[in-house]
Amino acid sequence: MKTKLAFTAAAALALTMALANSPAYSQAKNKWVAAWCGAIQGPYPVGNPSAQPDLSFAFPNAEEGAEDQSFRLMVRPDIWGPQVRIRMSNVLGTRPVTFDGIYVGLQQGSSAVMHGTNRQVSFSGKTSVTIAAGESAWSDAIVLPFAKSGDPKLLEGRRLAVSFHVVGQSGPMTWHAKSLNTSFISRPRAGSVGQSEDEQNFPYSTNSTYFLDAVDMMAPATAQVVAAFGDSITDGTSTTLNGDDRWPDVLSRRLHARYGNRVSVVNAGIGGNQVVGPASYSAQKPFPGGPSAISRVERDLIALSGVSTVIWLEGINDFSKNGNAAVDDVVKGMRDVVARLRKEIPGVRVLGATVTSALGSTSAAHGHVEQNDKRKALNEFIRSDGLFDDVLDFDAATLDTASGGLKAEYVPDGTSGGPGDKLHPNRAGYQAMAGAIPLAKVVNAFRTGRERKIVDAPGSN
Repeated sequence: MKTKLAFTAAAALALTMALANSPAYSQAKNKWVAAWCGAIQGPYPVGNPSAQPDLSFAFPNAEEGAEDQSFRLMVRPDIWGPQVRIRMSNVLGTRPVTFDGIYVGLQQGSSAVMHGTNRQVSFSGKTSVTIAAGESAWSDAIVLPFAKSGDPKLLEGRRLAVSFHVVGQSGPMTWHAKSLNTSFISRPRAGSVGQSEDEQNFPYSTNSTYFLDAVDMMAPATAQVVAAFGDSITDGTSTTLNGDDRWPDVLSRRLHARYGNRVSVVNAGIGGNQVVGPASYSAQKPFPGGPSAISRVERDLIALSGVSTVIWLEGINDFSKNGNAAVDDVVKGMRDVVARLRKEIPGVRVLGATVTSALGSTSAAHGHVEQNDKRKALNEFIRSDGLFDDVLDFDAATLDTASGGLKAEYVPDGTSGGPGDKLHPNRAGYQAMAGAIPLAKVVNAFRTGRERKIVDAPGSN
C-alpha cells in the first residue's frame, strides 16, 4: 500500500510539473505581449532608410525581390519570456510568398547565433507557410529554453536572431526601412541556410527589416505594453546606428530600472510618416513615409498584443512642403485615431507628445516659418484640448527659446556624422525627450479592471 501511495504521489508531481511547463498552462497564467514591432511600409526600396549599405548584390531586381535566399534579422525584444511567437507579413506584396527554414535564436555577434539556441518555427504545425498578398500570419508558440531557465535581466538588450528562407522569388518586399539596427542577408539563390549558427552564409548587411513585423513574448498577466507611435523622430533618425538610443529606447531602460520585466516598450514609428497623408497607399501607389497614421492604426497599434499605453508624437511631416496639410485636418485625424484606439482597446491610455521644432532645417521640405506656425498651433491643441489622457512636452525639452529651433547641442547627426539637419534630434536630444517623461504618466493604469495597477512612487519621475 505504501508503494502504491508513493507511486501515486510521484505521478501526481510529474503530471503537475508537465502541466506547468506546457504552453497551455503557461498561457493560462500569463499572456502574449508585444516585445518588438517594425511598422511596415514599402514595397522595398520605397522608404527612408538611414545609413543603408549598397544592396544591389543582395537584391539585383527590386521587382523580383528576394530569390531563394535567407534573411537573418536581428531584433531586440524589450521583454523576454519563456515562449515567443512571430508575425510574418506580406501586406504590401503583390503575390503569395512562401517561407520555410524559419528559426529563432540568440545573437552571438554579427550574423552568428549562439550555439544551441536556434529553434525551428512552425505555423499551424507546419515548418513552412505561404502568405497571400495583403496578408500576414502568426507563428505557433516557440519555447526558448535559454530564456526559460535563466534570469530575464541577463537578456535585457540582447537580440533575437530571426532567420527565414524565401522560396523562389518573393516579388515586391514588405519591409521597414529605418530599423537603424544591422541585420543580414544571404546571397541570391543560396537556398535555406537559417538552421546554420555561423555567420558565413550571410555576407550582406542591411539596416532595415523585411517581412517580419511583430514579435510577442509570453509574460506575466500584469505586464503592460507601451507603444510609441509616430514618424522619424520616433523611428530614430540621427540616433547612433546599433546604439538603441531612440527616445523610446531610453524610456524603456528607465521603465525597466523601475518595474523590471513587467513593462515592454515597442516602437511603431515610420520615417516620413504623416497623420493624414497620403490619402491612399498600396503596393502600386506607395509613399516613402508609409501609410498615414489614420490608415495604419489598426495594424500597428490595435492588432499588437497587450497594448495599454500609446505615446503619439506626429505632425511635422503633415506641415512640410510635401504634406502641406491644414492644422484642422491634422486635429481631426488625431481625434479619429484616438477615438478608434479607445473603442478597440478598452482602458487604453493615450498620451499626446508636443511636436519638436524644425525651424531653420536644412531639409528642403522643412524649416519654413509657415510650418513652424502650424506646429505651434498643433501643440497648443495637444496641450489644452483635453483629447489626450496626458501630455508629454517634448517641445519644451528640446527648444532653444532664443532661436525657435532645436537646442544647438541636439543638432549634430549621430547616425552617419555631420552637422545634422535641425529637424531630427540626436542622441542627446532623444535622451532629453525621454528624460522629460514622468513615468507615472506612462504606467499608472492597466487595460482592464481585473489587472493589478502598477503605480509610480509618489512624486517621482
